[in-house]
Amino acid sequence: MQRPALNSQEREAALAAIDPATRLRIEQAARELFADNEFHRVKLIDIARSARISLQTLYKYYGNKENVLFASLETWLATLTQRMLDHLQGIEGYRDRLRKVFWVLLDYFERNPEVAQIIMSSVYLNTWRFDDTFRQPELMSVFLDVIREGREAGVLTTTVDEVEISDFIWGVANRSVAMWLVRGQQDSLSNRSGPLFDMLWQAIASDATLAERYAT
Repeated sequence: MQRPALNSQEREAALAAIDPATRLRIEQAARELFADNEFHRVKLIDIARSARISLQTLYKYYGNKENVLFASLETWLATLTQRMLDHLQGIEGYRDRLRKVFWVLLDYFERNPEVAQIIMSSVYLNTWRFDDTFRQPELMSVFLDVIREGREAGVLTTTVDEVEISDFIWGVANRSVAMWLVRGQQDSLSNRSGPLFDMLWQAIASDATLAERYAT
């Protein structure tokens, strides 16, 4: 019998004793298997074999394949958060900051198409939404802080709140990534970020910001 899924703190406590190289192999195996197969088709033994570890070891630290997937997602999305923080250093101006945030999103998934594929097709939303990794508090804090500052400065619209603006931006990014995958990754996502963001900006900028821009 498999153990139930754990929350983030429980997972990290359980994984604290695992050898970092072993954890890396497990996460790489998860990336390959879940990107190429639907969640229900991947078995715990498949992950163990791909990671070159025993099933007993995998069970000891993870308990079930949901914990493998969610722990791996936590690692991958933490990398996205750090990249976003790094790229925002020294950038002033809310439009430039939001443009960079949007570029980082597209660039990350262009560099990590397997992670995008897993999120799009291998994660069951009704299960993931109850897990800590779905909320991504650190990532969303960075994202929402930029939007909140822009609204407070009068640069962004106040007709909707920062969460709704965030949902709109993520929606455009998610659709762009999904169709990029469907169309066979034929072009560069990050190279398209400029025109796409210009369209986004028309929707989220305040009337005063847009009037000032077109007046110059």
